[in-house]
This record gives sequence, C-alpha cells and structure tokens, in this order.
Amino acid sequence: MADTGKKKTIVVEQIGSPIRRPAIQRATLIGLGLNKMHKRRTLIDSPQVRGMVAKISHLVRIVDEEPSPKKKA
Repeated sequence: MADTGKKKTIVVEQIGSPIRRPAIQRATLIGLGLNKMHKRRTLIDSPQVRGMVAKISHLVRIVDEEPSPKKKA
C-alpha cells in the first residue's frame, strides 16, 4: 500500500445528489469513494483527483486542504 503520511491530502465532501445526473458523473463520485450526501473522504492531492473533483465540482466541495509537512533542514 502507498504511504499517505508523506503526501499532501485534501478532504472532499459530497454536497449534491447524483440523481438525474449523467452516469459518468455518478461513476466519478464512486471513483472518489463518495456515494451519500455529506459523506467525506480524505484523498491524496494529485492531478488525477483534482481533475475528478473539477469534473463534478457542482456535486462536491473541498472541505480542507492539509499542507504537506515541512522538512527539517
């Protein structure tokens, strides 16, 4: 499994229902691990995840962006 402790993360919350939405939008929600209203997921902040969130920005919102831990010099 990937070590998520070193990577920047974002928290995404579902705020819209997939009812009467195209199947691709519903599939994108499921791909992000969201399937019920107000459910939250902590995801690794990557271009792929950001693209998925942008695709369904009317159904989700970014609740929290955690900055990456600073390295000691």
